[in-house]
Amino acid sequence: MAKRTQIIHHQDDIPAFTSEAEEAEFWATHSLAEHLLRLENVEGDLLPPARPHKSNPTSIRLGTDLERRLRHLAELKGTSYQTLLKEFVLERVYEEEKRLGVI
Repeated sequence: MAKRTQIIHHQDDIPAFTSEAEEAEFWATHSLAEHLLRLENVEGDLLPPARPHKSNPTSIRLGTDLERRLRHLAELKGTSYQTLLKEFVLERVYEEEKRLGVI
C-alpha cells in the first residue's frame, strides 16, 4: 500500500533536522504546498518556483538499480519517476544555493 504524502502549508511545520538521513526520511513522506514553492511566498523568503514556465528536455543516464528505486519511490508517492527526479533536483539545488549564500 502506498504511503500518503503530508502537505506542509507553513514553514514553521518543517523541523530542524539533525542529519541528512533524518531530513530524507521526513521529505519521503512530506511535500511543500504550492504557495510555499513560489519564488516569493508570503513570508518574503526566496523559494524555487513550483513549475518553470519553460522546460528543456535533459538526458541523464541512471544505473538500473537507481532507476528501479526511483520508480518505486515515485509509485509510493503516486507520481511519475521523472516528476520525482525533478523535485529531488530542485530541492537539492535550492539547498546548495542556501548553503552557498546565493539566496
